[in-house]
Amino acid sequence: MEKNPIRLLLAEDDRNLGSILKNYLDAKGYATTLCVNGQEAVESFLRKEFDICILDVMMPVKDGFAAAEEIRAANRKVPILFLTAKTLQEDKLKGFEIGADDYITKPFSMEELLLRMQAILRRMEENPKTVAPDNIYQIGNYVFDYNRQSLTLRNMEQKLTSKEAGLLKLLCLHANDTLDRHTALKEIWHADSYFNARSMDVYVVKLRKYLKDDPRVELLNVHGVGFKLVMNI
Repeated sequence: MEKNPIRLLLAEDDRNLGSILKNYLDAKGYATTLCVNGQEAVESFLRKEFDICILDVMMPVKDGFAAAEEIRAANRKVPILFLTAKTLQEDKLKGFEIGADDYITKPFSMEELLLRMQAILRRMEENPKTVAPDNIYQIGNYVFDYNRQSLTLRNMEQKLTSKEAGLLKLLCLHANDTLDRHTALKEIWHADSYFNARSMDVYVVKLRKYLKDDPRVELLNVHGVGFKLVMNI
């Protein structure tokens, strides 16, 4: 049975480049919707379903960062890849803080863009960011039961606080990807403040201690961006 084509939202204000990219991606089997500014991209995203978004950063009406924030507000899981002529580190960090899955700097080859897209989609298939049945997650040899707020390893159970359980669930939903600090603070602490950020760091240290008995599981700090729960199978 033939699979449905991957639905791709492409936002690029350079009409010539946009048309070239759309034609190339369509020829590769993607169902591509081309928008010429960020506002049009957001409106299109809210009208239709997409599997991945490619957003130019410098666009009129609404730039790619602003568009991505609105797309993320509507759907936290759809992958986003930024296209940009910007090479400054702070711009890249801003993109990742918003929730970018990747960032490619112009000029680029279309083959590189395609490979980066395929890598993102492959990660999504391998680590689907969906809620597990009954809120039970396998973390290496650990079993994490969110509803019972427990983490179990070989019949040894560690009870978790509500914040520990909430943070660990978010990390599971982003397994092997980076969980943005600001996202975690807003989801669990409901405010992105200095005090809450320090509190979250303490909880990360606690979770790292709880998970230390399986060497395949790592809870990493991604400097300046957030945290990553890595499960080496």
